[in-house]
Amino acid sequence: MFSGMLLIFLPLIVGYLIPLKRPQHVHWVNTLTVRLVIVILLLMGLSLAALDNLGSNISTIGVYAATFFVCIGGANLLALPILDKIWPTDTQGHQHKLKLSTMMSESGKLIAAVFVGLAVGLIVEMDLSWVDTASEIILLLLLFLIGIQLRNSGMTLKQIVLNKKGVVIAALIVITSLPGGLLAAWLLDLPYHHGLAMASGFGWYSLAGILMGDGLGPVYGGASFIVELARELVAIMLIPMIISRYPLTAIGYGGATAMDFTLPIIQSTGGIRCVPIAIVSGFILSLLVPVLMLFFLSLGA
Repeated sequence: MFSGMLLIFLPLIVGYLIPLKRPQHVHWVNTLTVRLVIVILLLMGLSLAALDNLGSNISTIGVYAATFFVCIGGANLLALPILDKIWPTDTQGHQHKLKLSTMMSESGKLIAAVFVGLAVGLIVEMDLSWVDTASEIILLLLLFLIGIQLRNSGMTLKQIVLNKKGVVIAALIVITSLPGGLLAAWLLDLPYHHGLAMASGFGWYSLAGILMGDGLGPVYGGASFIVELARELVAIMLIPMIISRYPLTAIGYGGATAMDFTLPIIQSTGGIRCVPIAIVSGFILSLLVPVLMLFFLSLGA
């Protein structure tokens, strides 16, 4: 687990050590970052198409996924805006200059990339075992480029690594997600420790789906995968729309993905000052996913 966290941070650190003196080089890095996000989203769609047992038990999976998604996400969104009111954050982004239609168009392109990948995976018969490995490799490259962006933002390493807002956001996500999971379990008449386990994915759809599937079977695994994937998709649409007024809400709703998949979107729409907050909150939540999920699953053993 800790080696996995180190693997995530290593490309960020290496990238941070590389200074860029020419503006065209910075522009090239920014452009490549955007393109890699599209590629990762395409692979995400392929990964969804490769999900085992997606065709069977689809009705039950859909009901479970919808209920947990609404309860957990609703609980998060009830609390996070309060944090923005108490603790204002300067995003220094440029999204306030964009029209709503422009923001929706940009989000639509990202969502379309996922559905294109899903359609290709469902229509074209191919071996998709390579998708997860490809996603991990591209993600590491993406994090390396974000590290370069951080180095050339003028921010100190202390500002990036130590951030109180990131810690508070992560704590608030955990505190609100678990009651949301309990509510969903009550509505679905499921064991409460199952609800708590489902609520501990925090957006890490691949790991959450694997752990829940291994512990409770394919229905829970598929539902968990869809819940966390849906969280990421909604975050992709939501972040550009609300980050100017509610930056902590935008970062927090991204959950564990704030340190990787949604980090470039947070950086490009909210400004570089949002990046340390996102990295710290995403790191803490990523660390807690296997710890909390396996703990709650063990309660029924």
